[in-house]
Amino acid sequence: MKYQVIIIGGGPAGYTAAEAAGKAGLSVLLIEKNNLGGVCLNEGCIPTKTLLYSAKTYDSARHASKYAVNVSEVSFDLPKIIARKSKVVRKLVLGVKAKLTSNNVVIVTGEAQIIDKNTVRCGEETYNAENLILCTGSETFIPPITGVETVNYWTHRDALDSKELPASLAIVGGGVIGMEFASFFNSLGVQVTVIEMMDEILGGMDKELSALLRAEYAKRGIKFLLSTKVVALSQTEEGAVVSYENAEGKGSVIAEKLLMSVGRRPVTKGFGLENLNLDKTGRGAIKVNEKMQTSLSGVYVCGDLTGFSLLAHTAVREAEVAVHSILGKEDAMSYRAIPGVVYTNPEIAGVGETEESASAKGITYKVVKLPMAYSGRFVAENEGVNGVCKVLLDEQERIIGAHVLGNPASEIITLAGTAIELGLTAAAWKKVVFPHPTVGEIFREAL
Repeated sequence: MKYQVIIIGGGPAGYTAAEAAGKAGLSVLLIEKNNLGGVCLNEGCIPTKTLLYSAKTYDSARHASKYAVNVSEVSFDLPKIIARKSKVVRKLVLGVKAKLTSNNVVIVTGEAQIIDKNTVRCGEETYNAENLILCTGSETFIPPITGVETVNYWTHRDALDSKELPASLAIVGGGVIGMEFASFFNSLGVQVTVIEMMDEILGGMDKELSALLRAEYAKRGIKFLLSTKVVALSQTEEGAVVSYENAEGKGSVIAEKLLMSVGRRPVTKGFGLENLNLDKTGRGAIKVNEKMQTSLSGVYVCGDLTGFSLLAHTAVREAEVAVHSILGKEDAMSYRAIPGVVYTNPEIAGVGETEESASAKGITYKVVKLPMAYSGRFVAENEGVNGVCKVLLDEQERIIGAHVLGNPASEIITLAGTAIELGLTAAAWKKVVFPHPTVGEIFREAL
């Protein structure tokens, strides 16, 4: 069978590319070895947010008296929380499938094997393509720590499906995944310890705001071990033993369960990528230009395989650019304003430059900062809680970065992302009329 486009991988990049190409009238084949929706929909972004919303609702009910609402008895049912998560995922996967089918995308389940840039095999069938888009995503990285094979650890996938709460949980890695699970299990009463080798949690986010979030969770009982290297793991009857080293010397943590969330790495093996001999970056990711084209004409790479941000929304935009490139439409990928969000409670979000990245690039900037209490809506909905809004301006007073700690940071950060992408100055952004009262007004107040 011959197709104009063959896509390998049905995650956010793959299904977005398939839908866009199908909608444009191209003949499209999508090959996915597991489930449509990829890691994000099945075992990442969506299921974690579903669990976190249950935890947030439980938190709200426990602290309802702050808002003069009396809730006499509050409890949660973990198996039902997990069942609801599975129902949400199922519904969205079916939605993705329906969308693809309505745009005449042919979906094949199985492992793809690239023969050459125009030929892909899956099972007994061989398919031909004018264009090939690789969207193979990423996988959990487990570092070669001494004794790791002896420990019954969780990956994020196991943590998502557990219907029993451990009494204590040690999390190796204080990045986005680690902190979201720390937030979830802390809300449900689990004793959580986070072990992070860097000097602050959430590397890549604004350091000042990350430290404030950490302080908030330390108040809620989470123990943090920063600048700490895990040197060995072992299993005892009491649970997993995490042996570590830091500036204060050696120590260990014993927890009933251990969650490994050190990070993820692009999937590069198992589908014949080596048969294409594509140019790579110094870090081993596939090199692409601004149109998502690789060093081989007709071969495109989108999503985690580019090694850029390993975020679903980045992958979606890259997929659109790749399809536009195939169609001959003018488009180019911009990484100027890729938002990052951590769905803790409170949320933290950032877009554009941080103070750390601006300094590293030698960009002269100034910071405007404002407590979230300057937003009337925020005060109305966050009793006894504060947060921070921080905006970075360059020498021309253009918005180059924005960072928010406080709910709903995830929803308002797009406003700042738009300002950065469009190259707006503070004065130009202030001319935009913000509805009142909204939390988003905090940006206007800050400027």
